[in-house]
Amino acid sequence: MKIVTYVRVSTDQQGRSGLGLEAQREAIRAYAKTANAVTVAEYQEVESGRNNDRPALQEAIRKARLTNSRLCIARLDRLSRNAAFLLTLQESGVDFVCCDNPHATPLTIGVLSLVAAEEARSISTRTKAALQAAKARGTKLGNPHGAEPFKRAGKGNVDAVKANQKRADARAADLADTLSDLVQAGYTTLQAQADELNRQGYTTPRGGRWHPSSVSNLRKRLAAT
Repeated sequence: MKIVTYVRVSTDQQGRSGLGLEAQREAIRAYAKTANAVTVAEYQEVESGRNNDRPALQEAIRKARLTNSRLCIARLDRLSRNAAFLLTLQESGVDFVCCDNPHATPLTIGVLSLVAAEEARSISTRTKAALQAAKARGTKLGNPHGAEPFKRAGKGNVDAVKANQKRADARAADLADTLSDLVQAGYTTLQAQADELNRQGYTTPRGGRWHPSSVSNLRKRLAAT
């Protein structure tokens, strides 16, 4: 099994001391030994738990997705309270394990996301109540054109197609920098690029090996976007 690891501390002081990071790495090493796992890459971040901008986490998810690896996080604790983190992890589609809470599987993350969604619904309920109060005071609300334009456009089917295209485009964008690096390193043919992507552990969107044709299709998608 392959894993991509992510460690985080919340203050610059913790980051400089390395104590919090080393404890997390030790937990990951213990997990890797038990699971007979090979670490593909490690990412670390010094960031407040309340900050939703997590570039290292995004890169770790990207690497796990592209190499068909399991994302291994040393500590879930405060991250589990962060709705943006949960949604990012849930929507990433990567397998997931947390060392400080081995029961926090992707299924658990789904449950936590439901809790976050329930909180969002509570906010929505309060917002609707406020809007109803505003309407009672005579404030005009809503779109004057109503829902008819959306019905005429067949929005449901269009949205489904767009969602699939968006996922495919996002996958291609994940690999754009990698392809550029390969060209700069001298891998200029489709065969050479396919061989190097396979050597580095990257997988195709369906989890298979790269071939010149799949690299060509990837480049065509990037050119189109």
